[in-house]
Amino acid sequence: MIELAPLSMRPHAAIDTPGRYHWRRLGLQAAYYGLCSVLMLMFLFPILWSLLTSFETAAEASASPPLYWPSRFSLENYRNLANYGQGIGRYLGNSAGVASMTVLFTLVLATLGGYGFSRFTFPGRHALFMLILATLMIPFQSILNPLFVLLRLLHLQDTQLGLALVYTTFQLPFAVFMMRNAFDAVPRDIEEAAVLDGCSPLGLLLRVMLPLVGPGLATVALFAFFGSWNELLAALILISDSRAFTLPVMLINAQSGQLGSVNWGLMQAGIVLSIVPCAALFLLLQRYYIQGLIAGAVKA
Repeated sequence: MIELAPLSMRPHAAIDTPGRYHWRRLGLQAAYYGLCSVLMLMFLFPILWSLLTSFETAAEASASPPLYWPSRFSLENYRNLANYGQGIGRYLGNSAGVASMTVLFTLVLATLGGYGFSRFTFPGRHALFMLILATLMIPFQSILNPLFVLLRLLHLQDTQLGLALVYTTFQLPFAVFMMRNAFDAVPRDIEEAAVLDGCSPLGLLLRVMLPLVGPGLATVALFAFFGSWNELLAALILISDSRAFTLPVMLINAQSGQLGSVNWGLMQAGIVLSIVPCAALFLLLQRYYIQGLIAGAVKA
């Protein structure tokens, strides 16, 4: 019989001692956090550069090669932005009005649609739901001309309401999909208990179901706000009155400096102003955002 030598006597045996395992774990953690830090800096660099450039003078903002740090912090770009056209307040108000109406319309319609597809059975339910999702494959740029004609016939051209209705149309397919998943994640036993307690159908939706699908509502609201606040092409085509311009359209018109050059300082100041509401809203609702995205992934 052949006897094997003990593990400690083998010349090439690697003994995984607690100390070696500890250092290996620390090395893997250091590599992981180092990679995450590099990726974070890559994503934050454009935002930080825009912020710093917005505080440079017009000459420094247009310098080549670019300056990464202003020689002195100046509010010149923000003053020029505030005095441009009708005043920055009007354009911020236009964007806020359009975004608010888009969020409101999307939440109401997506909640009703998602609840209907989740809780009611009717002929053609699955086919209709798939048809709604299929509209996501249609590029919205291809239907801007019909939408322009339609808004003109309805006398909604150059109005915040008309633009908000267009944005709501773009947001609804994904919003209905999200809300149906959110309602699917709620056990039906809760509804049955509420019905036994005498809750009406409307009261069941408003007082029982809506609080339970709050993360889904927050996710839909964030997507609707971001989509309407940052959208440029539809607003550029459907809005011709300068008094009704949204912030992105105003920045496109304000970017040209002398002899057709781009006023980078003014542009970066406008970008910073457009980022602030989105960042603030996301930080406030980020806890519900992740929960809303995974709602319905696991059946209750």
